[in-house]
Amino acid sequence: MDMAALFTQLLNGLASASSLFMVAVGLSLIFGVTRVVNFAHGSLYMVGIYLAYSLTTWWGADSIGTYLLAVLSAALLTGLLGALIEIVVLRRIYHAPELFQLLATFALVLVISDAVLWYWGAEDLLGPQVPGLSGAIELLGRHIPTYNFVLMSVGPLVLLGLWYLLNRTRWGIYVRAAQQDKEMLAALGVNQAWLFTSVFALGSFLAGLGAALELPNEPASLSLDLRLIGDAFAVVVIGGMGSILGAFIAALSIAEVKAIANWLGAVNVLGVTINFSKLSLIVEFLLMALVLVSRPWGLLGKPQEKSRNSAPIEAPLRFVTSPQKVLMIGAVLCLAMIPLFDNAYLMILLQDALIAALFAVSLHFMAGLAGMHSFGHAVYFGVGAYAAAVLSSQLAIPMAWSFIAAPVVAALFAVIFGWFCIRLSGIYLAMLTLAFAQLIWSIVFQWEGFTGGSNGLIGIWPSAWLEEGNHYYYFTLLVVIASIFLLRWITFSSFGYAMRASRDSVLRTQAIGIHVRRVQWQVFIISGFFAGLAGALYAFSKGSISPEELSVSRSVDALVMVLLGGIQSLIGPVIGAFSYTFLHDYVINTTTYWKALLGMVIIGLVLLFPMGIAGVADYLKRLRFNRQ
Repeated sequence: MDMAALFTQLLNGLASASSLFMVAVGLSLIFGVTRVVNFAHGSLYMVGIYLAYSLTTWWGADSIGTYLLAVLSAALLTGLLGALIEIVVLRRIYHAPELFQLLATFALVLVISDAVLWYWGAEDLLGPQVPGLSGAIELLGRHIPTYNFVLMSVGPLVLLGLWYLLNRTRWGIYVRAAQQDKEMLAALGVNQAWLFTSVFALGSFLAGLGAALELPNEPASLSLDLRLIGDAFAVVVIGGMGSILGAFIAALSIAEVKAIANWLGAVNVLGVTINFSKLSLIVEFLLMALVLVSRPWGLLGKPQEKSRNSAPIEAPLRFVTSPQKVLMIGAVLCLAMIPLFDNAYLMILLQDALIAALFAVSLHFMAGLAGMHSFGHAVYFGVGAYAAAVLSSQLAIPMAWSFIAAPVVAALFAVIFGWFCIRLSGIYLAMLTLAFAQLIWSIVFQWEGFTGGSNGLIGIWPSAWLEEGNHYYYFTLLVVIASIFLLRWITFSSFGYAMRASRDSVLRTQAIGIHVRRVQWQVFIISGFFAGLAGALYAFSKGSISPEELSVSRSVDALVMVLLGGIQSLIGPVIGAFSYTFLHDYVINTTTYWKALLGMVIIGLVLLFPMGIAGVADYLKRLRFNRQ
């Protein structure tokens, strides 16, 4: 093997580690103090690299001084944008549950993405080279860009600067105190609001700085936001939430493992060719899964403490009243009568909403009723869809058997993933589900001979009798309603009570003899089964399937539906799924910048109705009762 090539790859890894560290350490700082999982941090990186492109273009790149001024200005503007976001949006939801904070930051991703599209356009923009640093240095017969040596030094310098700032300044003392007990810090008279703003501004500045420094090597692109946030989450979780040194070690480890994988390339092992370079897509998530399984709090992290500002304990679930039963029956009858109006578009939209409702209910069963957050629930939806597609189209198995087998395959994946996930809780559990989902997405994306790769699979149609008229619509309606009622029956069974008891108090539940982990494992399996069932319905309704159905954005869609409807209500995910489907369809047909409009609607709902649409009705009902 060429050791000179390995040396070159390792040096390139050191250079890329610096930018990754700066993005991740900003996210780690923000989470350590505010406890907000900022999904929009990747968007700030994207804004930073676009600002750097514009400033270097406007001011020219004739001298290194002008170039560095443009880079610092881009980082400062990104920091100001972060502070503005914190003041206008996030400051109002610090007391909300983690999932609502995630929903708000995801809405910001949509708004920022369309704002960038409106101002800079859809084309990738490659910035100029740094004046005086555009050459290369020869080492061991290999040419290494001079600018890479600059990037190698930036990461350690930022680490030292942060160490001094956090350990030798009064502001740093306040930050470390807030990481330990922010409520006590506020009680001592420290202005907690402005401390949070300054931390958010610093984290955003670091994201913008990392982006601006990466401009000569990477074009400004609209896809950077979601791609970078996944990498940043992986670094933060591997290093330990809130640990600065841990983030540096994690960024360095990920970059170097990727470099080694690229160096190895395609290797023949016992007659089997393994392309290690393709593993570079998922190295960070593979490392994240390994670290979380063996060391749940990360390399240098600590167990997550329960915030004093957590949401109040949920009220016990109530059985359906007679008026509610009448409303439900009426809603089902209305759905059954839709085909009589001979509106094909409306029927297709409702069919999509029904499938989305089952997907959302399956997530609510895990996240709402069992209290286990998941950022990767789309893996079961996608596995169910791909199982149905592969069995019916490639193996020529009849649709009936493919449809039955699809959710079973998804449940088998849930058996495996759930066994590892139930050992974690809170944000660490959510991140491990994200890691597993990304691993499966990568396999599906690259296994062209079996899954179709990035092109997916086509020609997935139901049986002939279901293709006639409105038969598949009624089939979907029947399956979804039966599944929701079955999940509801489980919720009010003895298992359902054990599940909610495990969510509310693990110690008390164990004290009365309930095996909490076994209950949580069973929840994973049941939730995965019904998500896979929704995926099978989706595959046969669309006739095709792509890796997009396993992506992070699909998982976030499910979270949006659950939170939009109301996580504390059984009917909430159904209302949220229908609302989100119709809202999404409406805004797409209204404007080119539909993401921004959808994001602003979601932010408005989060700020005005944090209990969700279904929760608003319960709130008004209680308010009316109290007045009487």
